[in-house]
Amino acid sequence: METTLRGVGVSHGVAIGEVRHMGTAVLEPPAKQIPADEAEREQGRARQAVEAVAADLIARGNLAGGEAQHVLEAQAMMAQDPELMADVDRRIAVGSTAERGVYDAFAAYRALLANAGEYLAGRVADLDDVRNRIVARLLGVPMPGVPDSDEPYVLIARDLAPADTALLDPALVLGFVTEEGGPTSHSAILARALGVPAVVALPGAGELAEGTVVAVDGSTGEVFVEPTADKRAELEAAAAARRAALSASTGPGATSDGHKVPLLANIGGPADVPAAVEADAEGVGLFRTEFLFLDDSKRAPSEEKQVEAYRKVLEAFPEGRVVVRVLDAGADKPLEFLTPAEEPNPALGVRGLRSLLDHPDVLRTQLTALAKAAAGLPVYLEVMAPMVADRTDAKAFADACREAGLQAKFGAMVEIPSAALRARSILQEVEFLSLGTNDLAQYTFAADRQVGAVSRLQDPWQPALLDLVAVSAEAARAEGKSCGVCGEAAADPLLACVLTGLGVTSLSMGAKAIPYVRATLAKYTLAQCERAAAAARATDTADEARAAAQAVLSGE
Repeated sequence: METTLRGVGVSHGVAIGEVRHMGTAVLEPPAKQIPADEAEREQGRARQAVEAVAADLIARGNLAGGEAQHVLEAQAMMAQDPELMADVDRRIAVGSTAERGVYDAFAAYRALLANAGEYLAGRVADLDDVRNRIVARLLGVPMPGVPDSDEPYVLIARDLAPADTALLDPALVLGFVTEEGGPTSHSAILARALGVPAVVALPGAGELAEGTVVAVDGSTGEVFVEPTADKRAELEAAAAARRAALSASTGPGATSDGHKVPLLANIGGPADVPAAVEADAEGVGLFRTEFLFLDDSKRAPSEEKQVEAYRKVLEAFPEGRVVVRVLDAGADKPLEFLTPAEEPNPALGVRGLRSLLDHPDVLRTQLTALAKAAAGLPVYLEVMAPMVADRTDAKAFADACREAGLQAKFGAMVEIPSAALRARSILQEVEFLSLGTNDLAQYTFAADRQVGAVSRLQDPWQPALLDLVAVSAEAARAEGKSCGVCGEAAADPLLACVLTGLGVTSLSMGAKAIPYVRATLAKYTLAQCERAAAAARATDTADEARAAAQAVLSGE
């Protein structure tokens, strides 16, 4: 009998296949004591296992490339965290085995983060995966991971660690469903990068029996258990129509009546450029530069190394627009040379522009490198600062750009509600705004973007979030300046229409989403988008907003 479950759709498309479950987690190692004279040997075993797991994560990242590579490199740093390793050594010194010392040290760190409610609690799935891999190596058992199968399947998991998501084979994994996670979790972001239909935050997903046939709609978040022949045909027809619309839609982004909405790509480095070019992106709306800084947490990359990396990206978009976000360190991306060692709540501490203003030499070097990289190229370079709170922040950043001799537009990211509410004031100092809807939702609703339990508050359809987008866009229009969206909200085709109706002037997203957004925008006039936006804002919940916009655009 067909039943319908609903989670959060995070990656477009439809997948129909049999359920296969993620491999079980590593069992808890026994708590046996070792003689004191074996402690040094056990500590050596622990260090070797940690280094091997870190090397494996980096190798997986190199194979995957793009966004996945940056995520896995950060996870490798987590494995080698000196404080964690010191705790492992202490536990072994008082009698724990290597595997038990690792297990208990990670458990203590996990509990500390979760109980403190810190931003890093959102990385618990990543932390658990690192622990499981280290313990598995020490126990000599297979690593937890994606099941072996010769036939395509739908993967079901409590959550997916980046190391698993990054190397999913789309030819075998038709789609995936997780019990936890949210629309901006690592697994969701990587699913979109892979083009694999995915639904997250689906309660009870783990109870689906192995071999059960399910149909996963990554657009609506619906999972149909044992779908009827009619339902399968309906979903397959909708998927075929969607593919036909994608192939027929080409050229610049625009509504059906010709209102231009440039469609740009979010990239994490030169490795992501080919996918953006293939998707016919009109430029880059968010160039995350953290990839250069995560290679070595103890020192910033040289100016020469930065120039080389930036120029590779800028050269790929002649006559195009490239928006570079300067280093966004802190919170879940700590760097020893830049961010404070201990903060009670890193998400609300010294991160983003705050870190850079505390270390002006790092900011100056990055801005100078960008200036040199753009020299002689016909690209339209724009540079923006993360975590701008007010006009004082915006002025400090703009002054730093001028002092570095940067010939580019200077902008501010709107990720904090204060920046949206005072957008017109901020625009007295900078030339454009870019809305980071992921963090803006997190700070608006006090809801960690990685915690599945609060995923409804991370839904970009929340009317309060739409209100802040509208306020920002209205301020930009009043000042005759631009206001784009570079958060994950832009990747939702229906929401892209609403954002356009709210006055957003450009949309930036993962390259895989660009064709979907282009095709959907081309179906509606600007006036229809504006009516859909007004209808969405007039509601009280994310589900109501989505339904109201859909009703307007479908002519109901």
